[in-house]
Amino acid sequence: MKRSNLMVGLLSVLVVFAVATAFKAAQAVLVPLMIAWLLSYICGPVVNYLVHRKVPLGLSVLAVLVLVLFVCYLGGLFLIGRVQSFVAEAPKYTSQLQAIYTDLMFNLSERLDVPGNAFADINWAQEIGKRLVVFSGSLASFAGNLVMVLIFLVFMLLGKPYFKYKLAAAFPPDRAEKFSGVSASISAQIGQYLVVKVAISGTTGVLVWLGLTLLKVEFALTWGALAFFLNFIPSIGSILASIPPILLAVVQFYPSVWMPIFTGVVLLLIQMAMGNVVEPKIMGDSLNLSPVVILLSLVFFGWMWGIVGALLSVPIAAAIKIVCENIEALKPISILMGSGKSFMKEA
Repeated sequence: MKRSNLMVGLLSVLVVFAVATAFKAAQAVLVPLMIAWLLSYICGPVVNYLVHRKVPLGLSVLAVLVLVLFVCYLGGLFLIGRVQSFVAEAPKYTSQLQAIYTDLMFNLSERLDVPGNAFADINWAQEIGKRLVVFSGSLASFAGNLVMVLIFLVFMLLGKPYFKYKLAAAFPPDRAEKFSGVSASISAQIGQYLVVKVAISGTTGVLVWLGLTLLKVEFALTWGALAFFLNFIPSIGSILASIPPILLAVVQFYPSVWMPIFTGVVLLLIQMAMGNVVEPKIMGDSLNLSPVVILLSLVFFGWMWGIVGALLSVPIAAAIKIVCENIEALKPISILMGSGKSFMKEA
């Protein structure tokens, strides 16, 4: 029996790695599919509401698709405007970086006997240009993925209103009713989680924008949008979102050291308030994930799908937890995935 359990465990590990490798190889298809799947929980209730109000299904899906495209269009205009603004200011930052570099090399050569021309060959304008080219390539790839996301989303939305009827036809009445209740509960909880997460991330982005605007840090709106997106990655996302504005403050206000410090303090207070006070109050304990689960999901999905996988890791982990929570046989997995705070309070 022990040998049999060991074999099952080892085979399970091998299956997990095999599936992960297959998912990594199919990244170009699976990433848009997962994004569309998550979006369907936000857009699905709108389609169901319109269908319930006697609006034809095709017209309902078209209305939702137009709304999604309009949001993407506004996002594209915003992104293009931010890139153009940064390109326009690039010469100023290039000269400022050169001045910082000269001062640093002078101080190092005086105190540590480092050759003053150690990095003299660095062409800051060329380096910034290379990064912008890479960024442009990423935008082109994102546009291609967006088309696939919209295609997947349309097909998912077209099938949503008929799902409960298919369940009723496929299973006996009692089992169909049970499956329908579980499915509705899962959809409601995942949709609520995503809506609340988007609202919290949006609030974080607005606060970052206002705080940096008051401190007169340039491109405050850009850093607010970055904070919005990276807030979907817990802990690590807030750190990553804080690094660019702090570095820009170092360059912008050089040789002053106080403004970068103030920038870091403001960002730290916003992230701590939203992450440790507001979000737990709104989310409650029902969707709290264990730090170990968050870390493993970040590593796993980040390894499979890169930065997009890291952004999707926690919503996917939360969705898995919700699914396990609503299926009796899988409830122990849901409990182990949780933070355990509620059980400590009960004890």
